[in-house]
Amino acid sequence: MRLRRPLVAVLGGLALALTTAGSALAADGMFVWVGPQGKAYYLENPPENKCLDMGQEARGARNAMKKPLVVYTQKKCKGAATRLAPGKSAPSGAHFASIVFNPR
Repeated sequence: MRLRRPLVAVLGGLALALTTAGSALAADGMFVWVGPQGKAYYLENPPENKCLDMGQEARGARNAMKKPLVVYTQKKCKGAATRLAPGKSAPSGAHFASIVFNPR
């Protein structure tokens, strides 16, 4: 019983540290796009400088974050690239297949 309390405290501290570290590596804000059947989707605080492939149809990218992003016409961040500054949007019909948040 005495060993349980310190163990719980250590695990709780570790979880808090990992949560804090993870948020420091994420772009602040929200990314919004239109998916299949015109449904709006969003992603909050995505990871920075990682190429993410979209799993389904995606268009109309909107950058509601504090940092830039780049959308690509092909998966694996290939094809034509469109850079969106903070607060900017791509044309509503502009399809994309992958994205990088806060690229270097």
